[in-house]
Amino acid sequence: MSLSAQMDVSVGEHAALLPVLPPEVRSLTLRDGTRLDADIYQPAAGGPYPVLLMRQAYGRRIGCTLCYAHPAWYAANGYIVVVQDIRGRGTSEGFFKAGEDDIADGVETVDWAAGLEGSTGDVGMYGFSYQGYVQLMAAIEARPALKALAPAMSPWHAREIWAYENGALRLQGALGWATQIAAETARHAGDAEAYADLLAESRTLNVRGCVQARPTYMERYREMSHYHRWLDTPADDPYWAAISPAAHAKTIAAKNIPTLFLGGWYDSHLRSTWEAYGDLLKEGHTRLRMTFGPWLHFPWDRKTGAIDFGPAAAVSMDVEHIRFFDQWLKGKEPAAAEEPIQLFDLGVHRWRGFAALPQQEMTFALSGSGRATIDKSDGVLSTHSGRLSPGIDYVVNDPWRPAPAFGGAFGTPPGPVDRAHIDARGDIATFTTSPFEETLTLAGAVKARLHVTCDAVSFDIGCVLSRVTKAGQVFQLADGYCTVKKDEPRDVIEVPMRATCVTFQPGDALRLSISGASFPAYPLNPGTGEDPTKAPSAHARVITLGVKYGNGHPSCLVVTVAE
Repeated sequence: MSLSAQMDVSVGEHAALLPVLPPEVRSLTLRDGTRLDADIYQPAAGGPYPVLLMRQAYGRRIGCTLCYAHPAWYAANGYIVVVQDIRGRGTSEGFFKAGEDDIADGVETVDWAAGLEGSTGDVGMYGFSYQGYVQLMAAIEARPALKALAPAMSPWHAREIWAYENGALRLQGALGWATQIAAETARHAGDAEAYADLLAESRTLNVRGCVQARPTYMERYREMSHYHRWLDTPADDPYWAAISPAAHAKTIAAKNIPTLFLGGWYDSHLRSTWEAYGDLLKEGHTRLRMTFGPWLHFPWDRKTGAIDFGPAAAVSMDVEHIRFFDQWLKGKEPAAAEEPIQLFDLGVHRWRGFAALPQQEMTFALSGSGRATIDKSDGVLSTHSGRLSPGIDYVVNDPWRPAPAFGGAFGTPPGPVDRAHIDARGDIATFTTSPFEETLTLAGAVKARLHVTCDAVSFDIGCVLSRVTKAGQVFQLADGYCTVKKDEPRDVIEVPMRATCVTFQPGDALRLSISGASFPAYPLNPGTGEDPTKAPSAHARVITLGVKYGNGHPSCLVVTVAE
């Protein structure tokens, strides 16, 4: 059954829920002697039942109820549900080290869960964010009991997308998560004072201190999280591959475990979800599904940011999960055939099915008279294939008032919010199409290819793709960011951006916005060649970027369109 059709299903189809026993705490002792605790939810009678396993990093009683139904609801649908505190979290023993124990611990836990009394011996895993990541890590060395995975909005490449983006530290995201991890480590250790301090810091997430990426409070608690290791470990260190499911794509694909990926167009792990699906597909995995809704990391509701995407966006992913697990753990036939890729169209507010990832590209050239930062009607995006007059727009980045992160996955506020006043800043160059005369549907990857000059030895480039409405509102669709050093000579700088799916209506326009910063989503590049994660704020200088376009300098935006 397609997601579009799910809205027409009567409630009665899902009403036959089983009575469920109160959760029972059981423990697994790992081979190294570490005890891991779990809550077990199971139907009060009947069986045997398959097992649904969630390995939880934030306390097992939460059960991912930020965006899923309670574990008891899943048990009421005929499953034994196991929600486990992973190593060093909740009441489980050990010390939490991000990603470092999740392969071995995951494999042992799956085997243990498969052997629980009343189990059929078949195990599926579900959960989002870190609870999705541990599924992919467990799959690397999975044994036959693991029959299905449903990772939602979770990491794939540890360094490039989780910690950094094209060389730039994902400051706000990395620091925010590390602060939470450090606070939970303090709680686990019984350090109430440290927990209270970290909890307070998490509410403001300041970057006070000599170095923006190293705020003083994180220096005090550097042993309580992975944060400094992420800052100081070189990109080519084996550490990153060891905690990256992407480094094991071939191994995971060979196991061919049925997998349902779930993503959100405004989720911080969008690129990870999109690339995980694509990488596994390339490696020969044949039992993959992927769904992308118009959502933030959470909640998964019809309204995101400033836009109500309508009833189709309120589709129940819990129901979809049960259908998926019923097929692979209970042998039930799917209700109806559907395309394996389901994408929510941000323009027409409905689901679109695809048999494969769209590949057809469309290119828009940049042009203008050099005033795209001041006059928002000056910079133009055009499909014109003839000769364009050469030109250049200068983007000046002042570290005292850097261009802010606004909207999307990393901005404040997040999601699709009107960024017209942000684009009006004099340190952001905008290039906009004429209003479309016909509909145009983008579906897939986006990137900018820019011919850039700079008066500094290092600099950053931020790109945002937006839909401009007839009323002049500017809603972000995708973004990308990269750090550049002049000792890495490149004639053209390619800035990968997040994928999207959107239909432009007649009268809508497409816009590319270019800046030299996106703070505090990423730290300011000082322009001196120093590492932005180590350079004092006082070293940052004014940086001037020149974006060249026209004849001889074909700067352009490249989008993927639905065929």
